[in-house]
Amino acid sequence: MDFTQINYTLGQTFGVTLFDPQQFTSLVIRFVINLIVVILIARKFYYPRSMRRDYMFIFILMAMSIFLLVSLMDGGGMQLGAAMGLFAIFGIMRFRTEAVPIREMTYLFMLIALSVINALAHGDYHPKADYWDGVGIVTILFVNIAFVCMAWLFENSKVLEQECSKIIKYDNVNLVSPEKREELKADLEKRTGLNITRIEVGMIDFLKDSVLIRIFYEDPSDIGNSIARYGRMPKEM
Repeated sequence: MDFTQINYTLGQTFGVTLFDPQQFTSLVIRFVINLIVVILIARKFYYPRSMRRDYMFIFILMAMSIFLLVSLMDGGGMQLGAAMGLFAIFGIMRFRTEAVPIREMTYLFMLIALSVINALAHGDYHPKADYWDGVGIVTILFVNIAFVCMAWLFENSKVLEQECSKIIKYDNVNLVSPEKREELKADLEKRTGLNITRIEVGMIDFLKDSVLIRIFYEDPSDIGNSIARYGRMPKEM
């Protein structure tokens, strides 16, 4: 079957072509690489610490959607449209009903960046000059492996020391003075059962005999616990 003639006829008649083997193969290879790496990062590195299936699926679906969007937008005469599309992609992160924790936002940004790179990374052949330019598979694999290594590096508590924190509404303002800081630490450790490394004292309410305190502690199993960052009870709870 002569695809060239069929593509030419459809292009002249309807403005679309039937099949481009080279473009399709390139898209499938980059799609598979991107899918494997996105799932690996979301499932292997993000999920074990946060246990948030909703965010994990959002990361995967949004990353793959952006990959396909950018892949189909890329091409001659589409530079301005691609730039506006990317602006809209990153802009939607501001229009949300839930305050997304910084860790989840970091993963989302990283997976979006990875998908955009994989979508735009491909080689082009120039038949008149008889040469290729662009990005090869080895380069694409190297970039994806680099993203995986970065996710592993920053999630591995043995490589980087990470401190957890919680905001507590404390009911004994008599212990917040600097000279009683050790008593305050001992009382908080007794109540929470945590090995506290340092304490920050916030707003004090003498009328209600309460104070906001942020405690810092080391607990590898608690790293990535997004609910610990809430300073007050969410409205939906």
